[in-house]
Amino acid sequence: MCAVELPVVIIGAGFGGICAAVRLRERGIPFVVLERGDAVGGVWRENTYPGAACDVPSHLYSLSFAPKADWSRKYAGQREIRGYLESVARDFGVLEHVRLSTEVAGATFDAPAGCWTVRTTAGDQLRARAIIAATGQLSRPAIPRLPGAERFAGPAFHSAAWDHGVDLRGRRVAVVGTGASAIQLVPAIAGLAERVTVFQRSAPYVIPKADRAYGALERRLLRRFPALLRASRALTYAQFEQRGIVFVTAPWLGWVVKRSWRRHMERHITDPELRRRLTPDYAVGCKRILLSNDWYPAVARDDVDVITEPIATVEPDAIVTADGTRHPADVLVHGTGFHATELLAPMDIRGAGGQALADVWHAGAEAYLGVTVAGFPNLFVLYGPNTNLGHNSIIYMIESQVAYVLEALRHLELSGQRWVDVRPERQAAFVSEVEQRSHRTVWERGCTSWYTTADGRNTNNWPGYTFSYRRRTSRFDATDYAIG
Repeated sequence: MCAVELPVVIIGAGFGGICAAVRLRERGIPFVVLERGDAVGGVWRENTYPGAACDVPSHLYSLSFAPKADWSRKYAGQREIRGYLESVARDFGVLEHVRLSTEVAGATFDAPAGCWTVRTTAGDQLRARAIIAATGQLSRPAIPRLPGAERFAGPAFHSAAWDHGVDLRGRRVAVVGTGASAIQLVPAIAGLAERVTVFQRSAPYVIPKADRAYGALERRLLRRFPALLRASRALTYAQFEQRGIVFVTAPWLGWVVKRSWRRHMERHITDPELRRRLTPDYAVGCKRILLSNDWYPAVARDDVDVITEPIATVEPDAIVTADGTRHPADVLVHGTGFHATELLAPMDIRGAGGQALADVWHAGAEAYLGVTVAGFPNLFVLYGPNTNLGHNSIIYMIESQVAYVLEALRHLELSGQRWVDVRPERQAAFVSEVEQRSHRTVWERGCTSWYTTADGRNTNNWPGYTFSYRRRTSRFDATDYAIG
């Protein structure tokens, strides 16, 4: 038998880790949260770049058991979301269970003993019955290998590791990428920097963001009448859920979104050549649809350039494109996203028989319901393979997964068994179903995005509606698992 120190080790203290910790604490199940950063908050602790904000309305982008009536805006910014997570961790007694600045190097399952040994980069070890991996899909910044990048003489950093010691005033800033981070940070620094040069590989669809500040009266009413907040959350959920039609049911309806995008773009961009450069060449929704009211006004400025020529090389004080043009730069910012398809890397996770999760997932991550992986007993992944969304709040999905994990742990407690391991045939059937359903979605319509692997396989997104996923995870069926 395994002499466990703790029944559960949670890796990560973002939304997933905090949600799991609160629910475990409610059930009286001892646990520890191992967090590599110096504070809780996950991506909202890491991403402090100018203009960082959420593209899901605040009333929905929050935990159902911890509603917040006094959000300052309909779409909250990074600082407010981080503050919210810190308050949830504090108010629900989670902080006392968190070990900060503790990075997990790997974990190995001891099959005879039926437990995990978790190793930290500092050399410490913990024995646990189960692991809840809550590192998410957007935790490892992706920095492209640009020829000559090592020669760049000025500051260079990723948007997720923003260097606040660098004063951009009067500087020439090169921004590589036009994804979700770039469309927020470019408007925030345009006008501050002497010139901003944006290097775009693929134009995004950017539609208006129905953002506004909440008035003092609204916030008082929401605090006094919690039913109003619940109604706002439910209405927002329904509005966003119906957008799934464009992604998973009828991609041809993307013309509605495309019309909104075109009107938005043409309202702010009058130059025909710039319009051409800002026009996507793929189906609406194949890549992430972005929300912004200030992206197009920002790139229309005289001191902002959008470059579509590929980057050929980096010089000490410039970016040189394939056409031979030198674009002077004093600061280089990578707004290039994350290694979203490489889940749980670089941790060395080894399951029954010593098999490495990285080897099992070499062709793409897969898991039953996005949560459990055959051959890795008592390993539960939050925000795992095929649980990302293109149309609604990931918090809803995380809460569904946490409820499922707790039911699995409850089953172990009641049965007196040591572990549960999803049956390979059940996982294979689920993965096959996801693949077949993905073929009908917009994500496999010929574009390359962070949703898919290099060979075009969707390993990130849920090819259905969130309510269907919640139904699938509402009950832990022990017959799906080998139990020992």
